[in-house]
Amino acid sequence: MLIEDYLPVAIFALVTILFPVLAFYISRFFRPTKKSALKHTTYECGEAPIGEANIQFHFQYYMFAIIFVIFDIITVFLMIWALAFTDLSLTAKAYMGVFLVILIIGVTYALKKEEVIWI
Repeated sequence: MLIEDYLPVAIFALVTILFPVLAFYISRFFRPTKKSALKHTTYECGEAPIGEANIQFHFQYYMFAIIFVIFDIITVFLMIWALAFTDLSLTAKAYMGVFLVILIIGVTYALKKEEVIWI
């Protein structure tokens, strides 16, 4: 293994590490730095804030968001899978069926654990 083979990879790694760091520090020269009391308040659509900004959200909202993202990704995966493989064997269809059943069991378990659905 010659060093010439890995030199482009090393240069690329160095650039990818240095670029965000340099961009972060260089941006200090171009941003406005006017200090005011309004900058340190909570932004509420241009209105003066009323009360505390710290409110508690239920974990169920996050669970629904995570499950939505998972199903969104699965839908894209299944569409690509169905379009790429037009001549599927019975074995491939069985594997995908098992995959979907495992996903449905997992989602049912997650929602049941949060006491959202009653099965």
